Amino acid sequence: MRVSRDQAAQNRARIIEIAGQQFREKGFDGIGVADVMKSAGLTHGGFYGHFSSKDDLIAEACEAAMALSVRRWTSLSEGAPDDALGAITQSYLAGDAHGEGQMSGCMMAALAPDIARRGGPVRSRFTEGTKALLGILVNAVTGRTKARQREKAIAIMAGLVGTVVLARAVDDPEFAKEIKRVGEAVFGRDVE
Repeated sequence: MRVSRDQAAQNRARIIEIAGQQFREKGFDGIGVADVMKSAGLTHGGFYGHFSSKDDLIAEACEAAMALSVRRWTSLSEGAPDDALGAITQSYLAGDAHGEGQMSGCMMAALAPDIARRGGPVRSRFTEGTKALLGILVNAVTGRTKARQREKAIAIMAGLVGTVVLARAVDDPEFAKEIKRVGEAVFGRDVE
């Protein structure tokens, strides 16, 4: 049965959304195309009508997840112009969004090592998204020069991602909370 162009576009968006969630939860190699399609309520055979390969889907899922993060950080920054860094940091490290098994957490913290082992469009889309997020952080920090602001923003981004990676990796919930609390205290304030 043929589907309309609108339905095909909705199906594609759904596949990308589901794949992004499942990739963040299980890694790129932990979930297959058939499982993604099943979770999206579609048949495996329809996959290649939407994507040329699994790597094509991975690239699309990375781009979509990073674009969502850019929209979120932009909104946080605009909503707290006097403390954009604090708002971004608090939101990034808050709650259970980065808890074990969560499918909506940060693409960087969940998949950066997997992305580093991929080539082409996957790494390119991840790089573009990372640079866009960095641009938001650059505007959220002070510095004597733009170069200094960029250095600070890179250090903060690396620190935030590292905080989430460590908090996810430990098996002691109280220790994970402590890691996130210290990460927020260290990276959530702008000091020269």
